[in-house]
Amino acid sequence: MLHLPYSVLERDQPLVRVSYTTFVVCMLLLPVFGLILSLFISIIYHFEDANYTHCHVSNYLPSISAAISRVPELYIWRFCIGLHSAPRFLLAATYFSFYRLRFAAELPDLLLSWLAFACNLAENSALLLLTYVASTEDYEIHKGAFVTFVLSSQLYMLITCRLWYVIKSHYVKREELISYRLKVRLLLFNLSCCAAAAYFFRRHNRHCEAGVYTLFAFFEYLVVFSNMAFHTTSILDFGRESVMVAPLPEDKRY
Repeated sequence: MLHLPYSVLERDQPLVRVSYTTFVVCMLLLPVFGLILSLFISIIYHFEDANYTHCHVSNYLPSISAAISRVPELYIWRFCIGLHSAPRFLLAATYFSFYRLRFAAELPDLLLSWLAFACNLAENSALLLLTYVASTEDYEIHKGAFVTFVLSSQLYMLITCRLWYVIKSHYVKREELISYRLKVRLLLFNLSCCAAAAYFFRRHNRHCEAGVYTLFAFFEYLVVFSNMAFHTTSILDFGRESVMVAPLPEDKRY
């Protein structure tokens, strides 16, 4: 077979091009699907084990740690988070590049951009750690990773809301205003659910009342889902863009 050389125009065409909205939706549906499926299997097939409490009181919903620590839930969750994590690192780098351009001349906000980037990396890394070290394998490491995930994610959301407050004060695009308001609401909702989950967890450990751990698990779900929803707001920020794999220009290849 005769192989004809590609023209310069053909070589410079993108090899892969996906709309940013499609990219983010697919990325965030992975943990949603993995968590819902793991919870469903735990409740239907492993109800007694998944809802066990140390003081043997009635419980009707498994915590996330309990739901993802048994087979096959363990493998489902690890598969989904493994695929989810690499695009999350790319998303973190995308936001950091965006902030560096916006705040190049504003040192305090530029430093906040660096901190937001670090928190985003810590959040994703902690999610990977708590995923691949189950609570039944090493409880202390799993617990530490979960606490790191929650704290770094909330600090990231707080800093992001501050940065977008500055952005919407200088720019009046409709998408940016909607994005800022939605981010603030999701942050407040996430903080409220986290406080409720902490309260019911502490109350369960102190008094061992029936059903209290169920309330903890329910608010824990809401903490995680509101975190995912917060990251989904990036569609409003970059929805008109595309994710591409393309050849480097000739002058940058060497």
